[in-house]
Amino acid sequence: MSRKFRQIIDLSVPLDTLAKEPFPPEIEYETHDQGAEQAAGLLGLKASDFPDSQAWAVETVKLTTHTGTHVDAPWHYAAKTAGKKSRTIDELPLEWFYGNGVLFNFSDKEAGYEITVEDLETQLNEMKYELQPYDIVLVRTDADKRLFDPNYASSHAGMSADATRWLIQKGIKVMGTDGWGWDIPLPMQAADYKKNPRDGVLWAAHFVGKEAEYCQIEKLANLEKLPKRYGFTVAVFPVKITGASAGWTRPVAIIE
Repeated sequence: MSRKFRQIIDLSVPLDTLAKEPFPPEIEYETHDQGAEQAAGLLGLKASDFPDSQAWAVETVKLTTHTGTHVDAPWHYAAKTAGKKSRTIDELPLEWFYGNGVLFNFSDKEAGYEITVEDLETQLNEMKYELQPYDIVLVRTDADKRLFDPNYASSHAGMSADATRWLIQKGIKVMGTDGWGWDIPLPMQAADYKKNPRDGVLWAAHFVGKEAEYCQIEKLANLEKLPKRYGFTVAVFPVKITGASAGWTRPVAIIE
């Protein structure tokens, strides 16, 4: 397909020190002047030997594998999946991370709303679409618009365990949200549990990964820019980190 007829939509949030996620990155920016000093030291030269006494610019970044837009591997949820050792991000097939996208829109739901199977079925009926194995499911809550707000991590609607399980049963291996997390916000989970301690409250949707293998994308962005609910391609390849529970990604939607 000619580039003239292809639109690529960035679905990631930036790595930004001002983001109000619980584990923001630390970024040290080094200037071209500093780069000349570094290069000179490495090569036995003087900084002035470089044109204008300048060389490379470099950034040093400190972050977790769950900072910014990233893909969670089964290892993140539990040590075992269906009785076998859970796979880490470097062990997953790349075919999972390139496929047909399907967009669910819950931007009208309040923070803490728990998305149900019925909610998903209702929207599929509205779309007149049936999920296919290996579709990549995207859940819009518009939480990305609050990335720099103090309450960002608590501002999204979340997926229920039943809805997560249902998607896996439909053959979905990769599903993602523009919220900070896949479940409802952690403080709301904790408050519910303290009020009535019981199973199935804390990290319930994540823990579905103990039963069956799947990956989730967290901190997507710009889902409102997608011009249609399906019929587009998503590429969301995670960075290959040996033995890791997640990998950063810059997902894109490709509209032909």
